[in-house]
Amino acid sequence: MPGRRSREPQGKVLDGPALRQKAIRLLARRERSRAELERLLGRHCDDDFPLGPLLDELQARGWLSESRLASQVVHARRSRASATRIRQELARRGVEAEVIAEATAGLDGGDLAAALALWRRRFGERASAPAERARQVRFLVTRGFSYGVALEVLRIGADPED
Repeated sequence: MPGRRSREPQGKVLDGPALRQKAIRLLARRERSRAELERLLGRHCDDDFPLGPLLDELQARGWLSESRLASQVVHARRSRASATRIRQELARRGVEAEVIAEATAGLDGGDLAAALALWRRRFGERASAPAERARQVRFLVTRGFSYGVALEVLRIGADPED
């Protein structure tokens, strides 16, 4: 929930076992990248506390996995976003570039199909007025699809044979 706060006060410093428990709780809620977890845990430990060994342990146990996070994001976002937008989200979350490249390999070719499916779910019919056409193009562009893909979707849009 957006308004919920964690149980620990914002500035409270946690010791090793409490920090480990916090990390496990964070990972139990949803997948996170190593960078995200390091940022979140860094708020609760001394500057000289080594987070690296804790994060290494979580990775070794399979509880922290950037490739699993990347696969989850691709699966969840593909029907609503372009390959470029998915790559940007993964990079913003701190996923390594090679993991991003591996998880999004082959997505670029499906951008037209994904944009067309999204457009059909949202609009379903061609725009009759130029203002509506512009609104539909903006909708697709804000989802990360290129302007060319958006125009192609509008061109073939309502034709059930395509």
